[in-house]
Amino acid sequence: MKKLLSLIAVAVLAINVQAGEYPDISIGDLEKAIKAGKVVVIDVNGAKSFTKRGHIPGAVSFTGAKDLAKQLGKAKKDTLVVAYCGGPSCSAYKRGASVAAELGFKNVKHLSAGISGWVKAGKKLEKN
Repeated sequence: MKKLLSLIAVAVLAINVQAGEYPDISIGDLEKAIKAGKVVVIDVNGAKSFTKRGHIPGAVSFTGAKDLAKQLGKAKKDTLVVAYCGGPSCSAYKRGASVAAELGFKNVKHLSAGISGWVKAGKKLEKN
């Protein structure tokens, strides 16, 4: 019985680790935060996609730690920061989310639906 409980505990831990380090945010909740002006959104799809395909309105393009530090410089550390990439199977968002966390931001989340989910939900993209 003890071995079975230990095995279950290890499996639960492994699932939680694979689920990601950052909590997910829904498209609806992100949209509300954008409208309220209470979020910094980080697009981790690359500069070409950011410019040509477009991005979630108000998002900043993640091009590296130094650039993100400048973009987030004056934001309060409790500001909601949401990172996203292509979609549910994409893990590139972790680069932007990790840098934000390293900069001291405490409320970092992940839009697991990504830009593909945003578009599928009928939301508009912004182009520079």
